[in-house]
Amino acid sequence: MKFLESSIFEAINSALRFQTGDCLIRGRIESYSCKMAGDHKKLFKIMNAESGPNDLQALSPPQSSLTATSPSKIFSRSQSDDGEGSQGPLCDTINRKTLSYLIATLNASFHPDYDFSHAKSEEFSREHSPRWVMNAVDSNLSATANNDYEALKGQLWSAIDHEICLPECDIYSYNPDLESDPYGEDGCLWSFNYFFFNKRLKRIVFFTCYSIGTPYCTENSEYDDEFMMEMDDSLQ
Repeated sequence: MKFLESSIFEAINSALRFQTGDCLIRGRIESYSCKMAGDHKKLFKIMNAESGPNDLQALSPPQSSLTATSPSKIFSRSQSDDGEGSQGPLCDTINRKTLSYLIATLNASFHPDYDFSHAKSEEFSREHSPRWVMNAVDSNLSATANNDYEALKGQLWSAIDHEICLPECDIYSYNPDLESDPYGEDGCLWSFNYFFFNKRLKRIVFFTCYSIGTPYCTENSEYDDEFMMEMDDSLQ
């Protein structure tokens, strides 16, 4: 993956830093070209050691919990007693090549503090509704940053749409267990990680954000100094 510089994203990232009476919020948006090089090529080779790049892996259910009638769902066909086929919903799937893009994006974004090379497909979900994702992001940030985020919201989504063309995107979320979560330390109130993948542009926009409770972001906390230094390093 190749990081794509964006002055618009840099300006938004500078503004995605809120301090309220209850918490501190840090977020960033980054753009990457889906061009394999170096470590990504090695990762892709390892992932394809047992099967091809189009081998399908199971994803976890979407956070948005869309109904099984979604046209983007994968269906199976089973035989009934009269021989007629019937359809039933199965989980969403992802091919190894696309999965490697998501993992390589995480590795690039959190380098050098974290290595996601062993992440499994079930740690990811496909979100079928861009509107649901936008509402989920807005809900988290508006509830904690209030008017500060409201002043930024329109510019943020306009910049993402301009960079990646939201209607064309497949959207994935990363939802690891606490052991694998880069934001899994004590004090983290919530976090999210979304990938906006445009196959035509061969590009991914990655949006990650977390919130820390007040007891963990006071100047008198020695733990907080270390915790915040690690978190801020990961955002650079």
